Amino acid sequence: MSVLQASGSIGRAAVSKTAGWGFDSLLACQVYLAVDLSTFDTGVSQEMSASASTESSGLDILKWGVVFVLVGAGVAGNAYFADESLLYRILAMLVLAAIAGFVALQTTKGRSFWQLLKDARTEIRKVVWPTKAETRQTTLIVMAVVIAVGLLLWALDSLLSLLVSGIIG
Repeated sequence: MSVLQASGSIGRAAVSKTAGWGFDSLLACQVYLAVDLSTFDTGVSQEMSASASTESSGLDILKWGVVFVLVGAGVAGNAYFADESLLYRILAMLVLAAIAGFVALQTTKGRSFWQLLKDARTEIRKVVWPTKAETRQTTLIVMAVVIAVGLLLWALDSLLSLLVSGIIG
């Protein structure tokens, strides 16, 4: 059985100026579905899922071992073939890095890292970037403030130097 519930707060203090004055929002900020998962039959026994996770972690350890061996082979090969052309060594390192990266992405951590990269790319696309004019204006403001503070500090330093040299003689 699922129940649709709404929540107007996520445990933070109210940020509205009208909070506490009887102005309650008519719309909930968050809506989530409360589901009792114990009533669902997934068809997978706990023994099977436990053995699959153990097997997966065992395979992951093997895959990470392969990744470390490939990286070690790249380092050792680069040192061993130091007399060879730099271009060939770089190409060999890039090939080994690509293979090691591919193997690493086959692990549980690798898949979650890849998902993180995809999510980050999606979020970057949602960003509203400033226009050229806004960027130029902000840069000019920052430069003006830096120059003004620099001049102020120079003036204070000069004044203090004059005072100290007048006292010391």
